[in-house]
Amino acid sequence: MEQQAVFVSLRMAGYRKYAGNMRGERKQPEMANNRNYQKELERLIETWQKEGRVPSLLLHSCCAPCSSYVLEYLSQYMKITVFYYNPNIYPPKEYEMRTNEQRRLIQDMKTLHPVTFLEGTYRPQEYYEAVRGLEKEPEGGARCEVCFRMRLAEAARMAKAGKFDYVTTTLSISPLKNAAKLNQIGEEEAKTCGVCYLPSDFKKKNGYKRSVELSEAYGLYRQNYCGCVFSRREQTEETGTDRQEREQRK
Repeated sequence: MEQQAVFVSLRMAGYRKYAGNMRGERKQPEMANNRNYQKELERLIETWQKEGRVPSLLLHSCCAPCSSYVLEYLSQYMKITVFYYNPNIYPPKEYEMRTNEQRRLIQDMKTLHPVTFLEGTYRPQEYYEAVRGLEKEPEGGARCEVCFRMRLAEAARMAKAGKFDYVTTTLSISPLKNAAKLNQIGEEEAKTCGVCYLPSDFKKKNGYKRSVELSEAYGLYRQNYCGCVFSRREQTEETGTDRQEREQRK
């Protein structure tokens, strides 16, 4: 237990340092990224089929609706373990609801190759410590990058421990998420752990549209905010007072 506590402490120190860098530095203009992640993925799939391989994938999932298309697509070619690690989700009841929906989707969806479920540890305080000082950042800004890194780093560690062939995330299916940034962070964290990151931009080929269709077909709960208390607050400002949140804070 002591060793685990020390490891968590060191890990959080790394996130806080990264968050500090995000606070203290103005972001430099990024070089144009001309990579087509969907084409890269398709070339990999073509190689696996020629070699008769069915590689294993640890798929970090943010929620059942976003994972629906990804599972339908990649389970044709890979053995998938869905890694549900999202300490950013608020409140705990919301976390439970999203976790249960993820389990249900995996159970109900018919796939060519097996799909299993692995739940990460839900420690919201680690998330709040990681994004300390970035609370007022707009949605999609520096706070979100810290959150992406936190989740993808844990996914990479689990992929290494589980000896998976690849690791990736469902996050790029959202039209609001920057696929280049997600792939950059994912590749960095995977390299640190010595695992292969699966390039992806799941919104391509009408992936997002298909996820909406599958969510309706399976009757999935589709949340109206990303997951964290900050995104929920922004949603509240747009839609009116959130009585539930106010009551929970009493």
